[in-house]
Amino acid sequence: MTHSVSSRRLVSFVIPVYNEEENVPLIARAIATTMESLPAYDYEIIFVNDGSRDRTLQVIARCAEDNPRVRGIDFSRNFGKEIATSAGCAAARGDAVITLDADLQHPPDVARKLIAKWENGAEVVYTVRKETQGVSLCKRCSSAIYYWIFRRMTTVEMEAHSTDFRLLDRKVVDVFKTMPERERIYRGMIDWMGFRRDRVEFIAPPRTHGYVAYSYKKLFNLAVNSLTAFSLLPLKFAGVLGIIITTISGILLTTMLITRWFFNETTFTPLAILATTNTFLIGIVLISLGFIALYIARIHDEVVGRPLYIVRETINMPSEEKDSMRER
Repeated sequence: MTHSVSSRRLVSFVIPVYNEEENVPLIARAIATTMESLPAYDYEIIFVNDGSRDRTLQVIARCAEDNPRVRGIDFSRNFGKEIATSAGCAAARGDAVITLDADLQHPPDVARKLIAKWENGAEVVYTVRKETQGVSLCKRCSSAIYYWIFRRMTTVEMEAHSTDFRLLDRKVVDVFKTMPERERIYRGMIDWMGFRRDRVEFIAPPRTHGYVAYSYKKLFNLAVNSLTAFSLLPLKFAGVLGIIITTISGILLTTMLITRWFFNETTFTPLAILATTNTFLIGIVLISLGFIALYIARIHDEVVGRPLYIVRETINMPSEEKDSMRER
């Protein structure tokens, strides 16, 4: 059923998937059950297959045969969750778009609360995990440290333990589609945009099938990208640190020279003075170059101009949307 022939408001569910063949039918059924309890709304489910190596694509196709509201986008390779989420939002036709993970740790029945907040005037409804069952202490600590740093380094208001499980009004999605970033941080970009916001808390159940695709390395890279995308503080920090080191080295160097010239010339040898000077200067250069390199890398990615993603095939997509998606 297309949105144009339905008098009901359309809600689009966007789900990036990577090796989730066991979870795809489960979440499709869970969403269908949830939306059947909301007869005032029509819905569509858009799975974005992000280069899965298992039978995820075949399972999506089978779900689409059983439920014509299920649609699929298949990437030519793995482009990452942030890109997959963006592709799903670009293809979504709904008056509201709900993004969530396929592992059922974002319970689909929470969509009822998201939709209710939306109907009350919220244009962005984000979720906050009260608890995540089965998560290690290490991941809890690293998450807390990340949010603590992010809040102090950026001007973007991102609540601790907020997730990508959120509802976006159509006007928010339309603005999101115009944002040109290639190193995309979906959650941060939505939070940066503002709009009228509301929150919903939920408890994330443990994953039942498959494994967590986001390794600590990927999480670290995501954290670094989010900080460099929304904060200039690393560059400012390098400058401040350079001033501090230069000041300390200047004081130390002055002390060494005065001691050598006026008190005891054997206390500090010329080699010691030279080594101290070089050490601090090299430290300033390396730290500054390290931070600047992060920004140069981002500039490089933006100006290369490669397609944001490549669609190999689609499932249940209208023909005009197939053509437009292949050009992105």
